[in-house]
Amino acid sequence: MEELAKRPSAKGAAEMFTGDVWFDVIYAGQEPSRMRANMVRIAPCARTAWHTHAMGQTLHVTEGIGLVQSRGGEVVVMRPGDTVHTPPGEWHWHGAAPEHFVTHLAL
Repeated sequence: MEELAKRPSAKGAAEMFTGDVWFDVIYAGQEPSRMRANMVRIAPCARTAWHTHAMGQTLHVTEGIGLVQSRGGEVVVMRPGDTVHTPPGEWHWHGAAPEHFVTHLAL
């Protein structure tokens, strides 16, 4: 067993996010693991750019109200306890509702 050191919070890069987004890396696996877990905090109206993940992405909302959309799909509202999975290669974005922060685990 290994206790992992807590890394400092990081501000999301402007080319990847609109608005204020902060994240904490909880775990970043080393090869051959592909596991990564981030706690992401998104300010009202902020969001990611359109993006994909080679292995897909799972979001689990812990607080607030968020939004997620796959290209060509409807905007889906996410609330605490909701879990959303985006399959490998699917273009999508996720962010906070206009009047609410959202915090989610990104896996």
